[in-house]
Amino acid sequence: MKIGYPCINRTLGCVGARTFRLRNYSLDRLDEAVRNNLECLETMLRFNVEHGVLFFRITSDLVPFASHPDVEPLWVNRYADELRRIGSFIRAYDVRIDMHPGQYTLLNAKETRIVENAIRDLEYHCQILDQMGLDKTAKVQIHVGGVYEDRSASMGRFAEAFGELAAPIRRRLAIENDERSYPLADCLEISEATGCPVVFDVYHHSLLNQDEPLHEALIAAAETWEVTDGLPILDYSSSLPGGRFGRHADTLDPEDFEQFLRRTYPYDFDVMLEIKDKEISALRAVAVAQNDPRFVG
Repeated sequence: MKIGYPCINRTLGCVGARTFRLRNYSLDRLDEAVRNNLECLETMLRFNVEHGVLFFRITSDLVPFASHPDVEPLWVNRYADELRRIGSFIRAYDVRIDMHPGQYTLLNAKETRIVENAIRDLEYHCQILDQMGLDKTAKVQIHVGGVYEDRSASMGRFAEAFGELAAPIRRRLAIENDERSYPLADCLEISEATGCPVVFDVYHHSLLNQDEPLHEALIAAAETWEVTDGLPILDYSSSLPGGRFGRHADTLDPEDFEQFLRRTYPYDFDVMLEIKDKEISALRAVAVAQNDPRFVG
């Protein structure tokens, strides 16, 4: 079991998702942003390894506007040496990596244009991981998408779109249950139709479920993962006290996390902490997990 956090390290002070407005695009601006982002990514990865944090989510903004038709032809292979070097570091220290495109990456949309944009976005994410030389345990995690007033048809569109994706995308894709539209049961149904593994989001499951106990839900999600996919990925967070529906906590509650580890023993998985203060909570979680025989750090 490895523990990680997404995208940004607030302790280091480097900004690993520097971007620019598309109307101000130039090759010089692209180079400045990407080389900053890659340098910051290396710095964060070294910090994480030094502190026993061996799971990390790379920002989707690593290459700004990468899937835009004006930018895509320029970035592909332009940063290959840097990506290979970072990939070598990741492999050397056995760091688990994932990426998570944004909410507008919708494979089950009704509009062809939206689906085409989603596919280009997924191609970009997979190209990053491919150029790093990472195996299929480095996943690209997405939500199923919208319900569009017909759940069955929308799930069917997702399965159909998934089946038409190029193999390099299919091998990396994983779907996640959410708190508003698609509970774990729906994701399991889609997984059965497509072979796509399911990332189990514990907090989302607490908000939208079909009364499955935690251990049963965890096992069901884990069974969608093949050995070559790596350990199942689990997203962990808790609600912000007094916050709006679905808002994640600002910081880790160590007692809650310790209880979560006890409740899930002996099932093994890698834990992505979707908590606002990023590496601060990751370091606390690593401290809590020190005596857990599953933990690797």
